[in-house]
Amino acid sequence: MSTVRADAFGTGPLSRAVALIHTLVTVEALLLLAAAPGLAGLFLLTPDPANLPLAALCLLPLGPAASAALHALHHRSRDLTALHPARAFRRGWRLNAVPVLKLWAPLLGWLTVVAFTLTHFSATGLPGWWAVLLGVVGAGSLLWGAHALVLTALFAFRARDTARLAAYFLLRHPRATLGAASLLVLTAAGTALLTEALPALLAAPLLLSLLHSSRPVIAETEEEFTA
Repeated sequence: MSTVRADAFGTGPLSRAVALIHTLVTVEALLLLAAAPGLAGLFLLTPDPANLPLAALCLLPLGPAASAALHALHHRSRDLTALHPARAFRRGWRLNAVPVLKLWAPLLGWLTVVAFTLTHFSATGLPGWWAVLLGVVGAGSLLWGAHALVLTALFAFRARDTARLAAYFLLRHPRATLGAASLLVLTAAGTALLTEALPALLAAPLLLSLLHSSRPVIAETEEEFTA
């Protein structure tokens, strides 16, 4: 006669690993589906600086898709018998699509200006240190965007409050910011050395890693800035 309790099914290490893999695969597929129109256009564009505004437009659907993926991954179940990643993704997209676009669209616009200026820097007549400054500002904007994406995915703040909190956490939790920076560097290096499709193919694991590194940000937000 078996001594294994029925209520223990789906809670062991192997079951948790299978649950994680199932969630990652499902969220990855849904993210790619939600962002597919923009990603398809992006891969059709030639690597020409003149196409930067079009690339920004193609990346617009990625913001709501990534936010929905973060929501689904944060609310994932460790129990193999209680997996609903598709439902969580749809709920995250429904709740966060509009709020995240209020921050995602201006961020893409600003990054387009920075990238366009850097690719045409010789025509500006500015001293070389301006290029370094613009690069630093662009990198800082990306890190701010990473914090803002996590906050928008998990909390229902006004856009301006989310923007302020994201800026506040840049220096408040340097380890979380460093974690986001490490992911950006790894993604950029993988894209340059392997394939441009790498960030899309590994989006779910990358976003799960972002959630992991953002735990101090999430914890402080829950304790200090929510009722």
